[in-house]
Amino acid sequence: MKVVMAQKILRANEQVARENRERLKHLPTVNLISSPGAGKTTLLERTIQALRGEVNVGVIEGDIYTTRDAERIAGQGAAVVQVNTAGLCHLDANMVGRALDQLDLAGLDLLFIENVGNLVCPAEFDLGEDYKVALLSVAEGGDKPVKYPLVFRESQAVVINKSDLLAYTDFDINKVQEEIRTINPDILIFVTSAATGEGTEGWYAWLREIVRKKRSATG
Repeated sequence: MKVVMAQKILRANEQVARENRERLKHLPTVNLISSPGAGKTTLLERTIQALRGEVNVGVIEGDIYTTRDAERIAGQGAAVVQVNTAGLCHLDANMVGRALDQLDLAGLDLLFIENVGNLVCPAEFDLGEDYKVALLSVAEGGDKPVKYPLVFRESQAVVINKSDLLAYTDFDINKVQEEIRTINPDILIFVTSAATGEGTEGWYAWLREIVRKKRSATG
């Protein structure tokens, strides 16, 4: 019974995700997924700063409770909509669809969906995005890709964040990258420190490229 119910929920979600994707067909959309505390919001703050003046960024901010992360994003001058799930461990397509109603999509060049902090549930739900991006913190330990392979299999890119802490951990950066590519050979990997800016230029370059591609494809 639980399996049947889960299938119905995912099918219903897929229909709304298709509707979201149609609404977002002119706007590159990135679904950012990580554990709590991995640095999603800090990375977004730094990204908004780096792209300011060339890319108009919007953010749908997912959290179980509070508006603190949305307030941080708004402080960078980006358009932001807060979605509180009130206990649910992920955003779904319906939540995102309602958030889209509150954004001036025509005025944006790039949309981020910062999902609820969780490496499990968010990977299963299509939100209508173009790209899933997994964010993995050095401070979490290097076993996360093999323990939670679905999110790395479903993602087009992974950001290994907090590289400034590598010297203080047993995180084996080469081994982790090898294990990620075993799960998903085509995935892009960026090693960054959102706190210091180390390694972020490659991430920014990729974002600029997906914006350029979408503009070219949609005219």
